[in-house]
Amino acid sequence: MENETTEPSSKCWCDVGHTMKHHACHGSGGALYALGFLGALYYYLTTATSFLAGVIGVIKALLWPAFLVYGVLKYLGM
Repeated sequence: MENETTEPSSKCWCDVGHTMKHHACHGSGGALYALGFLGALYYYLTTATSFLAGVIGVIKALLWPAFLVYGVLKYLGM
């Protein structure tokens, strides 16, 4: 077992009560989703021809990872 210390190192630590707990740090996923959301939102809103198409575009922009996974799985024949 690793030597547990109460001092944070280069890894991510979180102060929970009076003890320091180690947590995994994966902050890049949120940034990737945000950039994808903004790009999809821009695309769908600039190509919308009506208000309803704009509303549907916002919904599609929120769900872009699902469309991406569906397309990849369809391409792979799964």
